[in-house]
Amino acid sequence: MILVDTSVWIDLLGRGSRRAIPVEKLPLLATCPPVMQEVLHGIRNEAAHREVAAGLKALSVFGAPMAAGIFENASQIYREGRARGLMIRSSYDCLIAAVALEHHLAIWHRDRDYDLIAKVRPQLRVMTRLE
Repeated sequence: MILVDTSVWIDLLGRGSRRAIPVEKLPLLATCPPVMQEVLHGIRNEAAHREVAAGLKALSVFGAPMAAGIFENASQIYREGRARGLMIRSSYDCLIAAVALEHHLAIWHRDRDYDLIAKVRPQLRVMTRLE
């Protein structure tokens, strides 16, 4: 399964976007609570908010509820990256990566943080396009 990062959703849902996910790929896609929050808090229109929320809930949702160990792993990823001189900008990306690692999910992203996180956790599978 593939955890779709907020950076991809923003691109797909952006005004004027002509990008679409092939229908046959939809069953492979997943989300997690931090991605849902990031995507939804940026939507101003109430009807669009409801529509996107329903779409996200229709995906497989991993990491709900989130165990304390996920947060500990996320903080460790961030700390190890910093110790190696890697500037991971978002601790939220570390949290999303920790969910992906816990559930053996690949992350589809458009955010350089995940490439840095993969240097800290080589077992994290990252992809920048849907294959």
